Amino acid sequence: MILPPIYGAIQTCRDGLEVRYVWSFLGLAAVGIGSWSFHMTLQYEMQLLDELPMIYSCCVFVYCLYECFKQERAVNYFSIILLLTFSIIVSVIYLLWKEPVFHQVMYAVLVAFLVIRSVFIVTWVYPWLRALGFTSLSVFLLGFVLWNIDNMMCDSLRSARQQLPPVVGAVTQLHAWWHILTGLGSYLHILLSLQIRSTYLKHRPKVKFLCGVWPMLHIESQKAS
Repeated sequence: MILPPIYGAIQTCRDGLEVRYVWSFLGLAAVGIGSWSFHMTLQYEMQLLDELPMIYSCCVFVYCLYECFKQERAVNYFSIILLLTFSIIVSVIYLLWKEPVFHQVMYAVLVAFLVIRSVFIVTWVYPWLRALGFTSLSVFLLGFVLWNIDNMMCDSLRSARQQLPPVVGAVTQLHAWWHILTGLGSYLHILLSLQIRSTYLKHRPKVKFLCGVWPMLHIESQKAS
């Protein structure tokens, strides 16, 4: 959730793509840094550094996906103001109320907008992107399911972990899998959003694998004739 998005932001700048996608990658990296800081310290301030960037980065994701069929370099100031206002209101309420369920619901609302838009595009507009779109969604939802299982069965999992070898016990840390899978799902979503946008602009996107493992989207600046 930190190094690959930073590399993605650098590559996006090199490809000369719109700055909104740089912010998408950096937003995911910010969530990773905040989550890392919170889990190392368990301090309230670091919890905010973990949770609030989730809202901000998801707002950037929403903007990118809902503005993907506009002319190049177009800026929708109304959408920006709307999402910025949403972020500020959620932040103020959460700082005053301190209710985790409120944050989770607001985040779920943003994710729902992303899911609806993504499914529509890969089903009706660019069906050849279904594999990437549904992989991103499935990975993210699997992380969400494991997180809920961990919340509901925390005591049972802890007891079972005491009886397991350390290496095996570590694999049962479902909260850790939540971070891994949602981080990967979010990263794949950015790649999907980038591919949708670059396809619409008639660029030639090409998926390459860093070290033969990690997917990166390289986009040729020259447009197809």
